[in-house]
Amino acid sequence: MAEVSFEFFPPRTQRGRDNLVRTAQRLALFRPTFYSVTYGAGGSTRDRTFATVAGLRGAGINAVPHLSWGSDDGDTVIALVNDYLDLGIDRIVALRGDVPSGAGLARSVRHAEDLVRLIRERIEAPLAIEVGAYPEVHPDAATAEADISFLKRKVDAGADGCITQYFYNAEAFFHFRDRCTAHGIDVPIVPGVMPITNYANLVKFSDKAGVDIPRWIRLRLDELHGDDEALRTFGCEVVTTLCRTLVDGGAPGIHFYTMNNAAPTAEIARNLGL
Repeated sequence: MAEVSFEFFPPRTQRGRDNLVRTAQRLALFRPTFYSVTYGAGGSTRDRTFATVAGLRGAGINAVPHLSWGSDDGDTVIALVNDYLDLGIDRIVALRGDVPSGAGLARSVRHAEDLVRLIRERIEAPLAIEVGAYPEVHPDAATAEADISFLKRKVDAGADGCITQYFYNAEAFFHFRDRCTAHGIDVPIVPGVMPITNYANLVKFSDKAGVDIPRWIRLRLDELHGDDEALRTFGCEVVTTLCRTLVDGGAPGIHFYTMNNAAPTAEIARNLGL
C-alpha cells in the first residue's frame, strides 16, 4: 500500500494546539510518513507554525513544517530552518506561499526555487525538501508548459519530491505525471487529496486555488446541500474511489489535506485498508 501523510494548519491558541495533538494521535493508526503544518501568506503564521510543530513533536508526532521565503531575508530564513533542525526535523515543505492579501503579484516574490536553492547552499544537515506541484496548472502560471518548467527548476535546485495541490480528476494527475517524466522530473510526485465535507467551503477553496470540481460532483453536492450526512457519505465515496484509482495507477503515496479534522480522513483511510 502507498504511504500516507497528513496536513494540518496551525491553530491560533494553545487549546487548539492541544486538540490538534489529539487529532494527530487519532490519525497515527494509519502510520503516516509525516504530518505537515502549513505556513501562512507572507510568513503570517511563522510563530504559530513553529509552536504547532514543536508541540506535536513534543508529543512524539513526526510533524514537519511548510516554509516560504515571504518578506524575510536569507539569514532569517536559515535561522528558522536551524531552529527546526534543533527540533529534530528531517523534512521541509518549501513553497512560494500565498501572496498576502492586498499585496498583488506586482511585489517582489521569492519563489520556491529560490528557497530550495538557499537551503541547499547553506544547510549541511540531511534534510528532505518537498515542493508543490499542480496537476491542473498553478493559477498564476501563464501556460501548462511554463508550470512544468517551474517545477523542473525547483527539482533541479535540490527538491527531493513533490506534493500536489488537491484535485478530483485522476486523469489530470496521470497526465501531469507523464508530462513531468517527459521533462526529466524524476522525483516522487505524491497526489494531494481533500476530503469533501462542506459544499460551500470546498467551492470557495477550489475557486481560489484553481482546482476543478467536475460538473457531476458539483451538481450532486449542490443537490445534497443541507443534508450534511448524505453529503459526507457521497464525498467519502468519491474521494475513496479517487484514492484507489491513484494508488492502482502507481501513485507513491497520498497526502491528505485534513483541515485539522480526523474523522473524514480516517474514514477514507479505513476504506482503503490502511
